[in-house]
Amino acid sequence: MVSKQSDHSSIGGFLQRVEESLDSNRAADVEKRHESGYRTARENLDQLVDDGSFLEYGQFAVAAQRSRRSAEELKSKTAADGVITGLATINSDLFGGLRSQAAVIINDYMSLAGTQGFFHHQKIDRMLEVATQKALPVIMYTEGGGGRPGDTDVATQIAGLNITTWLVWSQLAGVVPRIAVNNGYCFAGNAALYGGADICIATQSSWIGMAGPAMIEGGGLGTFAPTEIGPAEVHNKNGVIDILAADEVEATTLAKQVLGYFQGPLGNWSAADQSLLQSIMPDDRRYTYDIRKLIDVLADRGSFLELQKDHGKTIVTGFMRIEGHPVGLIANDNRVLGGAVDGISSSKAARFLTLCSNFSLPVVSLCDTPGFMVGPDSEEEGAARKMAKLFTAGANLKSPLVCIFVRKAYGLGAMAMAGSSFVKPVYSAAWPMGEFGGMGLEGAVKLGFKKELEELEGEAREELFNKLVAKMYEGGRAAEAAAFLEIDGVINPMDTRAVIINSIGLN
Repeated sequence: MVSKQSDHSSIGGFLQRVEESLDSNRAADVEKRHESGYRTARENLDQLVDDGSFLEYGQFAVAAQRSRRSAEELKSKTAADGVITGLATINSDLFGGLRSQAAVIINDYMSLAGTQGFFHHQKIDRMLEVATQKALPVIMYTEGGGGRPGDTDVATQIAGLNITTWLVWSQLAGVVPRIAVNNGYCFAGNAALYGGADICIATQSSWIGMAGPAMIEGGGLGTFAPTEIGPAEVHNKNGVIDILAADEVEATTLAKQVLGYFQGPLGNWSAADQSLLQSIMPDDRRYTYDIRKLIDVLADRGSFLELQKDHGKTIVTGFMRIEGHPVGLIANDNRVLGGAVDGISSSKAARFLTLCSNFSLPVVSLCDTPGFMVGPDSEEEGAARKMAKLFTAGANLKSPLVCIFVRKAYGLGAMAMAGSSFVKPVYSAAWPMGEFGGMGLEGAVKLGFKKELEELEGEAREELFNKLVAKMYEGGRAAEAAAFLEIDGVINPMDTRAVIINSIGLN
C-alpha cells in the first residue's frame, strides 16, 4: 500500500515537472522574447485553441542531449524539445465540438531556436499520424532554424534522412486542411513545412528561406544576415505567403478565420443592401471599377478574406460566405491589365480551385475579362503552360461552380474563368451589361475587317472602326448570348446572392 505522504510527494513531483515545461520556468527567455516584440509559443497556443480543450502530447520531452547538458538545463532550455503538439477544439462556439476538432503543432523558438531534433521530429510525426487517423485539420506554427546537429545522444543514425515528417505532411495534401503560420525566422526544414501548407499566413516580421545563414555561407554562397533571407515583403509578392498579418495576434486570428471556412456554415450573418450592385458598374464600358467593393457588397458582411493579394493581381482569389455558407471566390480585377488573365494569375487561380475542390467548397466566379494576356512578354513567362493549369483545375473541379459574367467575357480567358467551358458551371448567368465574344471587340474588328479599315484614313477609318465595334457589341450582348443558350440566363445584379444559393443548393 502506498502511503498518503508518498502519494502526495508523487503528485507534487508531477506538478513540479509540469510547471518546469511552462513559460513560468523560463522567465529570462520569455522576457527576451517579449523584448523582441514577439509572443511565446504557449501564448499563441492560448489564443488559438478553445479554453480548456488542449490535450498535449509529449509535454515532458527534452532534447536528446543528456550526454552534454544537465537535467535542469534540458528542462529549462529545451522544454518539449522545441515543439508543442496536441489536439484541441478551435471555434467550437461557432461550429460545435465535433466540427471544431483540430491538431496543433507550434514550434517553440525559445527552445534551441525551434530547431528540429530527434524527439522534436518524433512529436511532429506522432501528431501528423493522429491527424491522419482522425482526419483532423492541422495548424502549424513554423518558426525555427531548421535541422539541429547537436543531439549527441542519437548514435544510431548517419544522416537521419529516413525520418517521415515531410512524407506524412505531404501525404495530407488534399486530405485535411493544413494551415501554416509564421513569425520570425523560418529556415531549412521549417520552411519546407511552411511552404507545403494549403494556406500560408505570415507576419510582417517573417524571414522564410530554404537555408539559413550558416548553410548558405557553408555552401560558399556568401555571408548574409538572417534578415536578408526571404523577407516577408518578398514572399508576399512572389506568392509564398497567402495572407500577410501585422503580428502574431492578427496571424492567429486569421488562422482561426481560415479554419472556419472549412468547418462549415454560420447561423448568424448579415449582408449589405443588394440594390447597391445595380449601380456599382460604370455606364461607360471602357471605365474601371473596384471589384473588391463589389465583392464586399455581394458577400456576407466581414466574410471576405483575400489570398495572395499582391501576387497574380489580375485575378482576385479568396474565401467568403453567402448566407453563412462558405464558398471560394475567383474574380477578374479590371483595374490590372484590364482584367486580362496572365500566366501568374492563372497559376494562382488554379492552385486555389484545386484547394476548393479538395475540400468540397463551392466556387463563385465573377468574370470580367478581355481574355488571356498575350504577346512576347507573356510567352516568355511560360503562358501556354501556366494558363493551361487554369483549364485543368477548372475542368477537374469536383465542387459546384457558379459563374456570374458581370461585364466582359471574351475568348479563352472567359472560358478559363468559367471552369474551362461555359457548360462547366452548374449555373452561368450574366448581368444585363454583360458582353460576349470569341475575342475582344476591338481586336476582332481590327483582325476581321483589316482590309476595309486599310482602305480608309483618318476620321473615316475611326468612324468605321467605332461603327463596327458598336455593331459587334450589340450582337454580343448578354441577352443575345442567353437567347442562343450560350449562358443559362441574364439576372438582375441585386439577385446575385439568391442565384448563387439556389443554383448550388445551399438553402
